[in-house]
Amino acid sequence: MKAAPIIQIRNLTKLYRHGEIDVTALDNVSLDIAGGEFVALMGPSGSGKSTLLHIIAGIDRPTNGQCLVQGTDVSTLSETNLADWRNNHVGFVFQTFNLIPVLTAFENVELPLLLTSLSARERRAHVEAALELVGLADRMHHLPRQLSGGQEQRVAIARALVTDPTLLVADEPTGNLDAHSATEVLSLLQTLNRTAGKTVILVTHDPKAAAYASRTLHLEKGELLNGQKP
Repeated sequence: MKAAPIIQIRNLTKLYRHGEIDVTALDNVSLDIAGGEFVALMGPSGSGKSTLLHIIAGIDRPTNGQCLVQGTDVSTLSETNLADWRNNHVGFVFQTFNLIPVLTAFENVELPLLLTSLSARERRAHVEAALELVGLADRMHHLPRQLSGGQEQRVAIARALVTDPTLLVADEPTGNLDAHSATEVLSLLQTLNRTAGKTVILVTHDPKAAAYASRTLHLEKGELLNGQKP
């Protein structure tokens, strides 16, 4: 039986003002993503795939339409409520690792938990579990400069996972990695989806990366190509 949609997008449009011209980033996009899916968003540069990811993750807002995550229309939340919602429901993994150079792997992963009411002992348990999950328990006291690029991205994934988010969103997460490290990171995302049941949304231009997902959606010029609508 197909899982119920965790994300419901209806008639989503996003316009950007460029001088006196409106540029359409998304044009009337509708789709469902089920809980526990691993979805790849593909398309050429400027196709709207990152814009769609950012709206789903509550980083950006649509011009028109709805984006419901677990029944909440995230585009209608106030900035304060949206920040709380993101911290509770979304784990971010980006092309740049965004690790703080003077903090250890442990301290970088712990950062999102400092916004919660967890005790120091509870935070430590969560961080150690997240680093164990990405295979870096033995590197928790290393600084980013003491890690390889692939290891840095795995620390970033641990940081994204540590709050146990509803969604794990990744925007070109292998863009700065060599082929071996990219394979490790994509395999990790696939394992988190298959064994931990995480809903993963991956933006990529690389068909080899998209092959790790269970479903691929293609965008061109802000439109979702035929056959992908709910």
